[in-house]
Amino acid sequence: MTEGPLGRRPPTDWRHVERYPLSALAGPDRPTEVPSPVGVNWYAEFDHPVQSNKDRRWRVAQSGRLTRVRGGHCVCFSPPFVTDTTRWWRFYDQGQEGACVGFGASRAMSLLNRKSYDARWLYHAAQEIDEWADTPPEEGTSVRAGLEILRTSGHRVMRAGFPHPPNPREGIAVYRWATSIDDWLAAIGRPGADEVPFLNSWGTTYSHITWMPTEVVERLLREDGEFPVITDK
Repeated sequence: MTEGPLGRRPPTDWRHVERYPLSALAGPDRPTEVPSPVGVNWYAEFDHPVQSNKDRRWRVAQSGRLTRVRGGHCVCFSPPFVTDTTRWWRFYDQGQEGACVGFGASRAMSLLNRKSYDARWLYHAAQEIDEWADTPPEEGTSVRAGLEILRTSGHRVMRAGFPHPPNPREGIAVYRWATSIDDWLAAIGRPGADEVPFLNSWGTTYSHITWMPTEVVERLLREDGEFPVITDK
């Protein structure tokens, strides 16, 4: 597998995490078994998952084997008992543009609502409201901006290859930010898991479902990671 495009920009401040932490919600009020489009440092080793001969799962390296961060990326971590279809694996391919935020967040919405969405529209809409004056024409945007578009404008459903107008009902009600690995694992429905699966949006050039050790996920959370927990409408 070759190095694919990235595009997640780390935020210039962390006010969104401080104002809307998941920890502010009582346990029973927190979302559970929801997908999470995270923004993280992407290490070069993540470009090359290895398939296990034992259980046929594709996996990325453990924490002690990570070397070079080659940029920021957004990928969607999946809850259990939810199927990401082969069709979506093929459909969500960001190509050569650093549009990962639009694709990672759209992947999460597909898991929630079982529909295909216009990921590139979401990416460009996020660029229009993010904190950087050079986006566009420069590539990339923040996870925060992508989720804010979903909260305020909703999303564009794709039907028969054509996008419908943005619909707030196809968006999210609210998003909060996990600041501990245990809280985040509980939110995606995998408390105590040793590894968790993510969906990367490089089409079929990358393994469909890839597993990452929880110790690596926790490291990424500490390294300026953004770990949103969304509430669907």
